[in-house]
Amino acid sequence: LRALTSLLRFAGRKRRRSPEFPDEEVLLMAMKDMNIAKLSSADLPLFSGIIQDLFPAVETPGFLRLKVAVELELRRSGLQVTPFTVTKVLQLYETKNSRHSSMLVGKAGSGKSVTWRTLQNSLNELHNQSQPGFQLVQVFPLNPKSMSLGELYGENDLSTNEWKDGVLSAGGPSGSLLCSSDLFSDERPHEKWLLFDGPVDTLWIESMNSVMDDNKVLTLINGERISMPEQVSLLFEVENLAVASPATVSRCGIVYNDYADLGWRPFVQSWLDKKNKVRPPLIRKVDVLQ
Repeated sequence: LRALTSLLRFAGRKRRRSPEFPDEEVLLMAMKDMNIAKLSSADLPLFSGIIQDLFPAVETPGFLRLKVAVELELRRSGLQVTPFTVTKVLQLYETKNSRHSSMLVGKAGSGKSVTWRTLQNSLNELHNQSQPGFQLVQVFPLNPKSMSLGELYGENDLSTNEWKDGVLSAGGPSGSLLCSSDLFSDERPHEKWLLFDGPVDTLWIESMNSVMDDNKVLTLINGERISMPEQVSLLFEVENLAVASPATVSRCGIVYNDYADLGWRPFVQSWLDKKNKVRPPLIRKVDVLQ
């Protein structure tokens, strides 16, 4: 039911943004944007077959301007412009438009960090070109497994009985850590991604359920409630969701990076291109003798 509600709300936003598109096309775009990114390569043909049966002869427009910017950013970074990488970047963009909490899921080496970094740089480049509809993106990364729950959310000091702010609670109105980075206090329309780069654990992820809801409110154990602004969104970079509850998974948009689809050839080709680019000039034997 939560997924159905999110789909209808996303379709409504697409309808208001593009009133010239027919209803079937708007609904098909919403279903693709919210489901294709989370499917594996084995499940994708099944979903495509169901979509073709439900919406025969209905085509959806793509993100041509963003796709060109993504390809240019990949070349600028010395990476390979593969259909898999470009598709995952576009899927992350679509997912972040539909949900304020998104998860990049995949094994190490599947290009998760490349996906969000390429999208960030591409959106910043389009914004610098004054393209409408694109905002600057700032990323605030942190590893939730490198700190305790008290360091992450805040805790009461047992010796003094005083409240001690954590990394997330310090971003609220009464804190200073993330607030100094303008994460919560900055009211400009620039997008701000709070990146949780670490394995999902039930000890810390369950406390994020209220933030991943539509109300976007973080409730602390001291009773303080921190409301997350509209321009702030959550991005999780995880290897798997083995210990995540259905309540957590249903609140997030999922982008699944399958290592089998990427393979090892782009890594080798990028390494060869870098080697050929920095190779020193050959020294002839005559020059050494002279």
